[in-house]
Amino acid sequence: MFLLRVWTFFCLSVNKCLFSFFQDANLSIHTDNPDLTPCFQNTILAWIPSIYLWTALPFYLLYLKRSKRGYIVLSMLSRFKTLFGVLLWCVSWADLFYSFHELLQSRTPPPVYFVTPLVIGITMLLATLLIQYERLRGVQSSGVLIIFWFLSVLCAVGPFRSKIINLKTIALVLKFRSATFYIYFVLLIIELILSCFKEKPPFFSPASADPNPSPELTSGFLSRLTFWWFTSFAIRGYKKPLEDKDLWSLNEDDVSKNIVQKLKNKALKEDVTYRKKSNHALNHVGDGPEEAEVLIRGKRHNRKPSFLKALLRTFGPYFLIGSFFKLIQDLLSFVNPQLLSVLISFIKNKDAPTWWGFLIAALMFTCTVLQTLIVHQHFQYCFVTGMRLRTGITGVIYRKSLVITNSAKRSSTVGEIVNLMSVDAQRFMDLVAFLNMLWSAPLQTCLALYFLWQALGPSVLAGVAVMVLLIPFNSAVAIKTRAFQVEQMQYKDSRIKLMNEILGGIKVLKLYAWEPSFSEKVLEIRKNELRVLKKSAYLNSLSNFAWTSSPFLVALTTFAVYVLVDERNTLDAEKAFVSLSLFNILKFPLAMLPQLISNIAQTSVSLKRIQQFLSHDELDPNCVERNVIAPGKEFGAVLHACFLHSINLLVPSGALVAVVGHVGCGKSSLLSALLGEMEKLEGEVAVKGSVAYVPQQAWIQNATLKDNILFGQAPNEQKYQNILEACALKADLEVLPGGDHTEIGEKGINLSGGQRQRVSLARAVFSSSDIYLLDDPLSAVDSHVAKHIFDQVIGPDGVLKGKTRVLVTHGIGFLPQVDHIVVLADGKISEMGSYQELLKQNKAFAEFLRNYALDENIEEDELTILESKRERFFPNGSVALTRQLSVISSEGGECPSKMSLYQPALDILQVKLTVFWQYMKAVSPVISLIICFLYCCQNAAAIGANVWLSDWTNEPVINGTQHNTSMRIGVYAALGLLQGFIVFVSSFTLAMGGINAARKLHAALLENKFHTPQSFYDTTPTGRVINRFSKDIFVIDEVIPPTILMFLGTFFVSLSTMIVIIASTPLFAVVIVPLAVLYFFVQRFYVATSRQLKRLESVSRSPIYSHFSETISGTSVIRAYQREKSFIDISDRKVDENQKCYYPSIVSNRWLGIRVEFVGNCIVLFAALFAVIGKSSLNAGLVGLSVSYALQVTLALNWMVRTTSDLETNIVAVERIKEYSETETEAPWIIEDKRPPADWPSRGELEFVNYSVRYRKGLDLVLKDLNLQVHGGEKIGIVGRTGAGKSSMTLCLFRILEAAKGEIRIDGVRISEIGLHDLRSRLTIIPQDPVLFSGTLRMNLDPFNKYSDEEVWKALELSHLKKFVSSQPSMLEFECSEGGENLSVGQRQLICLARALLRKTRILILDEATAAIDLETDDLIQMTIRTQFEDCTVLTIAHRLNTIMDYTRILVLDNGTIAEFDTPTNLIASRGIFYGMAKDAGLA
Repeated sequence: MFLLRVWTFFCLSVNKCLFSFFQDANLSIHTDNPDLTPCFQNTILAWIPSIYLWTALPFYLLYLKRSKRGYIVLSMLSRFKTLFGVLLWCVSWADLFYSFHELLQSRTPPPVYFVTPLVIGITMLLATLLIQYERLRGVQSSGVLIIFWFLSVLCAVGPFRSKIINLKTIALVLKFRSATFYIYFVLLIIELILSCFKEKPPFFSPASADPNPSPELTSGFLSRLTFWWFTSFAIRGYKKPLEDKDLWSLNEDDVSKNIVQKLKNKALKEDVTYRKKSNHALNHVGDGPEEAEVLIRGKRHNRKPSFLKALLRTFGPYFLIGSFFKLIQDLLSFVNPQLLSVLISFIKNKDAPTWWGFLIAALMFTCTVLQTLIVHQHFQYCFVTGMRLRTGITGVIYRKSLVITNSAKRSSTVGEIVNLMSVDAQRFMDLVAFLNMLWSAPLQTCLALYFLWQALGPSVLAGVAVMVLLIPFNSAVAIKTRAFQVEQMQYKDSRIKLMNEILGGIKVLKLYAWEPSFSEKVLEIRKNELRVLKKSAYLNSLSNFAWTSSPFLVALTTFAVYVLVDERNTLDAEKAFVSLSLFNILKFPLAMLPQLISNIAQTSVSLKRIQQFLSHDELDPNCVERNVIAPGKEFGAVLHACFLHSINLLVPSGALVAVVGHVGCGKSSLLSALLGEMEKLEGEVAVKGSVAYVPQQAWIQNATLKDNILFGQAPNEQKYQNILEACALKADLEVLPGGDHTEIGEKGINLSGGQRQRVSLARAVFSSSDIYLLDDPLSAVDSHVAKHIFDQVIGPDGVLKGKTRVLVTHGIGFLPQVDHIVVLADGKISEMGSYQELLKQNKAFAEFLRNYALDENIEEDELTILESKRERFFPNGSVALTRQLSVISSEGGECPSKMSLYQPALDILQVKLTVFWQYMKAVSPVISLIICFLYCCQNAAAIGANVWLSDWTNEPVINGTQHNTSMRIGVYAALGLLQGFIVFVSSFTLAMGGINAARKLHAALLENKFHTPQSFYDTTPTGRVINRFSKDIFVIDEVIPPTILMFLGTFFVSLSTMIVIIASTPLFAVVIVPLAVLYFFVQRFYVATSRQLKRLESVSRSPIYSHFSETISGTSVIRAYQREKSFIDISDRKVDENQKCYYPSIVSNRWLGIRVEFVGNCIVLFAALFAVIGKSSLNAGLVGLSVSYALQVTLALNWMVRTTSDLETNIVAVERIKEYSETETEAPWIIEDKRPPADWPSRGELEFVNYSVRYRKGLDLVLKDLNLQVHGGEKIGIVGRTGAGKSSMTLCLFRILEAAKGEIRIDGVRISEIGLHDLRSRLTIIPQDPVLFSGTLRMNLDPFNKYSDEEVWKALELSHLKKFVSSQPSMLEFECSEGGENLSVGQRQLICLARALLRKTRILILDEATAAIDLETDDLIQMTIRTQFEDCTVLTIAHRLNTIMDYTRILVLDNGTIAEFDTPTNLIASRGIFYGMAKDAGLA
């Protein structure tokens, strides 16, 4: 009942006081010394803070209940705050008791003296309790209370002034209340000041023991509101280059692991609901989750679980907080036009008291400051959401790539998947920032139209009509842009995919001199890509035209209709400029909507791509049963995969089983099936125990050698040393500079093929698994090493005895020692049994053995046949890089624990003007000047139109009408349309210039990368080069031109604003200097920090993609060892490292925005103030013009710094591309005046004269003073231990390595004097690693289309591929997948042989080309070489001595020098090094 009375009293008081406020307008408003009525002071003004606090309370308590941060120990600050809170309560109730005292004394005070102290007292008590409750909930600084104290002080200022003015007239009775009020006012100020300080961090808080926590978590409310906590970081970035250690750790909510977990949970919910529906739809009766899993993967129904819904559920709620801020900001943005209207009326009214003007100026300033603070909170929420989105999408894609089937993996290449991570995830991030415009734009439009209607009446409808007409135009442009976007993405994908392959096989391209063909292919795709970009540029220019002209056209039609409809409608300053500032507000939503729509269009394309990738089939985790099969048996398989038919195989526990067969008969597929990597069509596979897998091509991580072997297992030094010994790695470790702490480059680049394979084997042995699947691990190592490894590791007495081992092998020397042999032919098991049994069966296998094992006695030594060493990028790379690394370590004094291959050069200097100049040169300096000139014209036209309007509004009104209206409208229209036209021309010119620059820069980069020496690729991760071709080229294509457009636009708008304000109020010039200084200062601080953050961010981005492509190539190994989880952790860590650089850059934008907009707000304040001061000399039109321009400038200033910074950060892409376009190049491909004769080399003679070579400057020589002569037609075998310099010799012939001194002559011609292509195209090599490119088989054999189909078929016949190729439906047009994945390694090797047969030059180099080939095929190859290259000079690097025993001479290299060089017979007779090797191989 009491509350009801209070409420009734409250309502009556409010009405009464408002009435008195307006009734006493002479006291409050129309006076030079204004004051508020006592009634108004004691009710409405006194209650505002209380109403605010009680309204906010329930929401705030809910928030506090949810946030757990531990409690804060009672501090002095907290005690003081509480003490003053209690005092405030006492003071308020002292007033209340005084009123009761008066009542007792029969003086009846008005009810307000009871209600107000009561309400204020209870509110103060509440605030005091809240201080303590917040302390217990761990709140260090309370926004709610700061606002409350601020409001209280604000509302007490009026009464305080009043009481001071009326000091002399206060009655004795009121003295007590005045005294309490003064005390109350002082206490309020103290409380406000105290509340601005923050408490100590909470006790027992879950904050981790973070070395470098973000100060954001512990910063106060005001610091968070203005982003003041970031200032120290901005200063640090300005003073010195930022490094990793300067960056703050991520907040818990932004950490990859947590985000992806949340997203996966939501996606799972989405999955479950979807599963229920689909189960229901199919009446599916499952017997467990596995059934449902399979069902989800089935392709029988259209609706897939929506990834979009999962994203919305995960990130939506946080994003909505930002939307709420946006709503408030939108409403606030309409206050200033109303204030402008009041200001213009004030200027017109010459009798108005001056304080009105100052109040209006102050209100304008306050309103803009509030807007600034709120809009940046909104952006902060949006950008953080975007950042989390990217993290989530990256994490989900990474996790998915670990479980997709191999067929699915083939359908999207590494390049495409990396693109999903980089480009598509980025699209989401960019969209989120402006997503709120979807509802905000229509809201702003409606509000603006409402206020315009108030000013101009129905004429606004004409303007609306123009807008409505523009919408279909804009959306048509957006739809078309989207179509172009899709087309361009396809070109971009195929370009990146091709580049990825080219960089992967760059060495082969160099050896074959195939660069021009591939360069043409890339440029062809690029041409199409730029063609699409050009079309987009036309559209963008149109939409820019529409953007600039739409607000103007709307204003023009509205004013024209308004003036022409009725001649009594006059256009005065108030109507014109208030309408203009409303049209300016309209400009942003109208501009953003089409852009947003096209962004949404692009993002929906990206969403589809991501959704498609995420819905790829996954490997069935249950296709291999892990349960027990039968006692004593280890695993069995009944398989019917598409490649393997009706396999029945049971391997007993602890057995050693060899799998043999021709190339491509399904040996590796059998192991894949046992790992669960093949799609099982019927039957079952069961494996008992853990599995270790050694793939045919060793997969090595970019980590230290030791980490590669341990592979996440706990270290055990004794066991580790034994394994190094058994795998023959001890000797290699002595050569490596950091020992087992040497960092191995990407794809194991600084290890030879044999070393990589042994590391891969050591990893398997160390894992102590139950089952070992070994896919031909001995093919890549020397014969004596192979024997050592078989005896020590794989064989019956090796480390693995008692374990189950399945060994795929081509070496028949080991077969007698194995328990079972499985012979595969065409995907079926043709025979099975022990060695003796198979010999007795006398079938194909026995026949095969008889051919190859001619002498039963030397079975043991037949080992040689196995031998050959394979290596991917860098033959003898171990030598080169170890030398380079030892140089590093010797400089450091002692060998650091971790030798790193490369550290990206993080250039920390300021972006030099030269980079801008380089870009301008690429655009063309003339065009650059024309663009600037056009921008000047465009702004001159815009100012002209507005000045004309201002002049028009000042035209006197005679008899209620204005004269010359049609002339006024005509000139205004002409100026406005001229501006629109110039915008169209300038944006088109700029876009063309941008495309021109993009073409030049990409061409230069590509040209340089094809001419770059091989050594660059050996030390630079592919990921980093690819990053230049994808991310940086994307920036140059699509980011820099619009940024420049934006920069020029904002720069000229800001400039024209200054000109207009100074012209109308010259006093403003005084303020402009300090404001410019402040602006410049903030801008420099920001740009320095922001650019370094951007650089750190892009440097930390590469490792994410490098690690990702590394993971994709090693998924089968990772899955076999069940290491998915730790790889996911590594990926998450790398993403977090990247976000650690990205998050401060988001905050730096907010930090900057608030400070720069403050400068803009000051401009508004001073423009209004000077207008008020110079009121007597100014007309309304000029004031309207200058203030409406000032209101515009805040946005322009902010965008100008942002675009300056964006420009500086993005122009880094030009710098990065320039850096890679200017790396050192190899010799010219063709030297016109030094071209050798067409038939050169006709004899095939080779001569090395005092020849020495090193890999790079500053490293030791690899070959020292070689002197040798090879006659035409000789067959030379080159042998030597690992690292003796055999491969280096072949590289020297092709000038992959250039001579340190001496020379090589071929047929008397010095090879150092002719062009590289003339040299390389006249030699033929069959390299160690067969590299194929995706494309047709014919393209892989003959990229230049030099040869006829008959010649190609002839080569295929000689290389024994004719049968395979003719069995393919598309024959020569057979599509090879990326890296030739759809062919076996043996078939790829045969294709390399076919290439050699096609070229058929006088000199052939064989670099151990027979690694992964079974003996029969090997024999065929040797036969082909002997017959087809009979009259050629053949150099063979061989470990398998039996292949070269019939050669003319044999060259034995040792440590880079010639140890022996003679015929095989003489060498064996002389009992030197060669004799020892032959003896090991059982040939002597």
